[in-house]
Amino acid sequence: MDTYTDTIRDLRPADKLRLVEQIWDDLALEETPLPLPDWAVTEATRRRDEMLTDPKLGITHDEAWKRIDKSRNG
Repeated sequence: MDTYTDTIRDLRPADKLRLVEQIWDDLALEETPLPLPDWAVTEATRRRDEMLTDPKLGITHDEAWKRIDKSRNG
Protein backbone atom coordinates (compact mmCIF):
# COMPACT_ATOMS: atom_id res chain seq x y z
CA MET A 1 0.00 0.00 0.00
CA ASP A 2 1.04 3.59 -0.44
CA THR A 3 1.43 6.17 2.31
CA TYR A 4 -1.81 7.98 1.46
CA THR A 5 -3.91 4.82 1.58
CA ASP A 6 -2.36 3.76 4.88
CA THR A 7 -3.00 7.22 6.33
CA ILE A 8 -6.64 7.14 5.24
CA ARG A 9 -7.12 3.67 6.72
CA ASP A 10 -5.86 4.97 10.06
CA LEU A 11 -8.48 7.73 10.19
CA ARG A 12 -11.54 7.48 12.41
CA PRO A 13 -14.82 6.98 10.49
CA ALA A 14 -15.92 10.58 11.15
CA ASP A 15 -12.64 11.88 9.73
CA LYS A 16 -12.97 9.64 6.68
CA LEU A 17 -16.47 11.01 6.08
CA ARG A 18 -15.18 14.58 6.42
CA LEU A 19 -12.47 13.78 3.85
CA VAL A 20 -15.05 12.37 1.44
CA GLU A 21 -17.17 15.51 1.89
CA GLN A 22 -14.17 17.71 1.16
CA ILE A 23 -13.37 15.72 -1.97
CA TRP A 24 -17.02 15.87 -3.08
CA ASP A 25 -17.14 19.64 -2.53
CA ASP A 26 -13.91 20.06 -4.48
CA LEU A 27 -15.30 18.00 -7.38
CA ALA A 28 -18.44 20.18 -7.38
CA LEU A 29 -16.27 23.22 -8.10
CA GLU A 30 -14.96 21.69 -11.32
CA GLU A 31 -16.20 23.58 -14.37
CA THR A 32 -15.75 20.64 -16.71
CA PRO A 33 -18.35 17.90 -16.24
CA LEU A 34 -16.97 14.62 -15.00
CA PRO A 35 -17.04 11.94 -17.68
CA LEU A 36 -19.55 9.18 -17.13
CA PRO A 37 -18.61 5.64 -18.08
CA ASP A 38 -20.64 4.19 -20.93
CA TRP A 39 -22.18 1.57 -18.64
CA ALA A 40 -23.61 4.31 -16.37
CA VAL A 41 -25.20 6.16 -19.28
CA THR A 42 -26.63 2.89 -20.61
CA GLU A 43 -28.07 1.97 -17.20
CA ALA A 44 -29.55 5.43 -16.61
CA THR A 45 -31.17 5.33 -20.04
CA ARG A 46 -32.55 1.84 -19.39
CA ARG A 47 -34.06 2.92 -16.07
CA ARG A 48 -35.56 6.08 -17.58
CA ASP A 49 -37.12 4.10 -20.40
CA GLU A 50 -38.46 1.55 -17.92
CA MET A 51 -40.08 4.32 -15.85
CA LEU A 52 -41.61 5.93 -18.92
CA THR A 53 -43.07 2.57 -19.93
CA ASP A 54 -44.47 1.80 -16.46
CA PRO A 55 -44.67 4.83 -14.14
CA LYS A 56 -45.99 2.57 -11.34
CA LEU A 57 -42.39 1.38 -10.86
CA GLY A 58 -41.46 4.71 -9.29
CA ILE A 59 -42.33 6.25 -5.96
CA THR A 60 -43.04 9.82 -4.97
CA HIS A 61 -40.54 12.10 -3.28
CA ASP A 62 -42.56 11.81 -0.05
CA GLU A 63 -42.57 8.01 -0.21
CA ALA A 64 -38.80 7.96 -0.74
CA TRP A 65 -38.29 10.07 2.40
CA LYS A 66 -40.71 7.90 4.38
CA ARG A 67 -38.66 4.84 3.45
CA ILE A 68 -35.43 6.58 4.40
CA ASP A 69 -36.87 7.67 7.74
CA LYS A 70 -38.19 4.17 8.41
CA SER A 71 -34.81 2.60 7.66
CA ARG A 72 -33.12 5.03 10.05
CA ASN A 73 -35.61 4.56 12.86
CA GLY A 74 -36.13 0.85 12.56
